Amino acid sequence: MTSAVRTSGREALPPPTERYTLLGWLQKNLFSNWWNSLLTLVSLAFLVVVLRPLLNWVFVSAEWAVIPANFNLIMRGQYPAEQAWRLWVVLYLLGATVGFSWGVISKEIQTALIVVFLTPLILMLVPFFSWGTRLNLLIVEIAGLVAYAVGRRVPSHHVRYAVYALTAFVVVMLVLLRGFTGETGFLPDVPTTLWGGLLLSLLLAFFGILLSFPIGVLLALGRQSKMPGIRAVSVVYIEFIRGVPLISLLFMAQVMLQLFLPEGFPPIDRVLRALAAIVFFSAAYTAENVRGGLQSIPKGQYEAAQAMGLNGYQTMVYIILPQALRAVIPVLVGQFIGLFKDTSLVALVGLFDLLGIARVILANPDWLGTQQEVYLFIALLYWIFSYLMSYASRRLEVQLGVGIR
Repeated sequence: MTSAVRTSGREALPPPTERYTLLGWLQKNLFSNWWNSLLTLVSLAFLVVVLRPLLNWVFVSAEWAVIPANFNLIMRGQYPAEQAWRLWVVLYLLGATVGFSWGVISKEIQTALIVVFLTPLILMLVPFFSWGTRLNLLIVEIAGLVAYAVGRRVPSHHVRYAVYALTAFVVVMLVLLRGFTGETGFLPDVPTTLWGGLLLSLLLAFFGILLSFPIGVLLALGRQSKMPGIRAVSVVYIEFIRGVPLISLLFMAQVMLQLFLPEGFPPIDRVLRALAAIVFFSAAYTAENVRGGLQSIPKGQYEAAQAMGLNGYQTMVYIILPQALRAVIPVLVGQFIGLFKDTSLVALVGLFDLLGIARVILANPDWLGTQQEVYLFIALLYWIFSYLMSYASRRLEVQLGVGIR
């Protein structure tokens, strides 16, 4: 009897895991029957036919010298070389902000090391980077790790400290990039016409996401409002903007906006006009995504909030909206990734983002015939940042339990 009690009190062991040798795994997954074997052989033949000339071009025929020769132009456009130290200071602060925020929000050391430590470390291994660039990347890495260690000491429910850090970073970044001491001094003005390359693409995407999200949430709430005027304005805005392609809004902002301003009104910065078009366009799609999340919340949540004595504002802010946003995280991140890639459209209105800089490089007689190399490298940059956003989204979904009942 005692033995039976002891046995029943023990924790159940997990089921044994299946272990396969390499040959066993191949037989189970690739050659389990004649049909799978045929598909495997056909796929291998296709890969050999496709990859052999591709690898030969990548490692033998491609003229990769175009990338290191124009690397600074791709990264920062025509931003003055003597003021490039500002960009490194911004990267130091970015590493510290990301590390601190990750330490506050997430306590997973493994994920933090991948983002804060391995990313700069991998960049340091790029063969054509100078030792000065590698040293600056090492400083970014150290700043991120130190800030992460500090953030881990902050309780997880004090998320506002991460918001404060992000707000301070945005303000300092704008001051550093733009300058404020005129044409001379410690921080001379750098007009946005000189901003370009990856710098401009990331800034347009970052501020497009940052500004369009709250506007989209307000539009979604307005469309759900019981006040006819607010609901009508929200519906008209959302449906009109969603029915117009982004390139049309960009052309209107660059060409027609100045025509509607009073005579003598100073011209609006071209980058700001493009950013406004991106923000207004993205806000309409964000509103529809958030509205889908709001409609997914059962009525019982509203009734429970009313039973607790919460008013309409408290119900929406503390009960409904957090659940709605949590439900649509995958959709929102997918939209933001699309927004980052859509910033390439600003090249059609005369701004020199990544795609615009690529066209400038290819117009140089020294680099004629290098279209494949340049566009492949630009595509790789877009993929890297899109993947990082997707990876961060997946980690956030796991932490919040999205899709788990």
